Amino acid sequence: MTDTHRPSDDDARALADALLRGATHGALGTLDGGAPMVTRAGVLWLTGQGVGMLLSDLSDHARALRIDPAASLLVGEAGPRGDPLTHPRLTLVGRAVLLDKAFWRDRWLAARPKAALYYDFADFHLWCLRPDRALLNAGFGRAYRLAPADLGLP
Repeated sequence: MTDTHRPSDDDARALADALLRGATHGALGTLDGGAPMVTRAGVLWLTGQGVGMLLSDLSDHARALRIDPAASLLVGEAGPRGDPLTHPRLTLVGRAVLLDKAFWRDRWLAARPKAALYYDFADFHLWCLRPDRALLNAGFGRAYRLAPADLGLP
C-alpha cells in the first residue's frame, strides 16, 4: 500500500508548533479496560517535554493512565467557516508520565490563571504526554507523519 503522507518539512513543523502552542484543550484518548475512551482535557505545551495535562485522580482518564499510560491527544479546532475537516489538526501518540506539579506550578498558572482554583488540590496531578509519533493533517490532501524531533522533542 502506498504511503499517502508527505515528508515533514519546515511548513509542517511550523504548523504543528503553532497548533501545540495555541492549544488550550484537546481530545485525550486513553484505554479504559482495553477499549478506547476519549475525553476533553485542558493542555499546555511544555517546551522540550511534551503536552502537559492537569488531571484529577477522580476522572476515568487519569485512572486509565495509571493502568496503561498509552495515550493520544488531538489538538486543533475547526474555524467558524467552511468544512471542519479542512482545518488543521494534530494527533500525538505516545505515553503519559507524571511530572513534578510543584516545579511547573508558576508556569502553568501564568498560562492558565483560572486553574488556580484547583491546581493545588491533592487529587490533581500534572501529566505529560510524551509523543513518539504524530500525525499532522494540514487540510485536504496535506497529511504528514512527524517524529518527536519535528516537534522540538528529544
